[in-house]
Amino acid sequence: MVKPDKFRVNEEIRAPRVRVVDPEGQHGIYDLKTALEMARQRGLDLVEIAPHADPPVCKIVDYGKFRYEQQKKEKEARRKQQAQQIKEIRFRPHTDTHDFEFKAKHARQFLEDGNKVKAWVQFRGRDIIYQEAGLEVLQRLINALQDVAKVDQPPHMEGRRMTLILAPAKKK
Repeated sequence: MVKPDKFRVNEEIRAPRVRVVDPEGQHGIYDLKTALEMARQRGLDLVEIAPHADPPVCKIVDYGKFRYEQQKKEKEARRKQQAQQIKEIRFRPHTDTHDFEFKAKHARQFLEDGNKVKAWVQFRGRDIIYQEAGLEVLQRLINALQDVAKVDQPPHMEGRRMTLILAPAKKK
């Protein structure tokens, strides 16, 4: 079995017939010996890029340059795939206006940085009877951030907390 980062090259290729793609993009199906000879005539390598195809697809390239390009693509993909963090912001059912604006400003910054925001209202003791007030706080947050966020998970109760998850809106 071929490792994802390991490609079969030249004599390592096991298939008797292969589909050949050369640098100009022309391709055809050849037996392995002919394909290897074509690669040697150009001073390049025959690299199996799709081993599970029928017949396997091989490319005539400089293997060193090919590996370098693959590593660059993988590195770029990992950079783009960086794990999105979830930032948490806590409210109470009767959070004051200034505190709300301060926390909403931080939530906006988190969303602009590309992170998700988990906002929750903590109900302590008898506060649990003010669930409507908690929902109102989260609705105010949704309205305040609607230009930079979309609701990923609507407000719902988790034990003594009402939770909401906001995700960054797609940039236009």
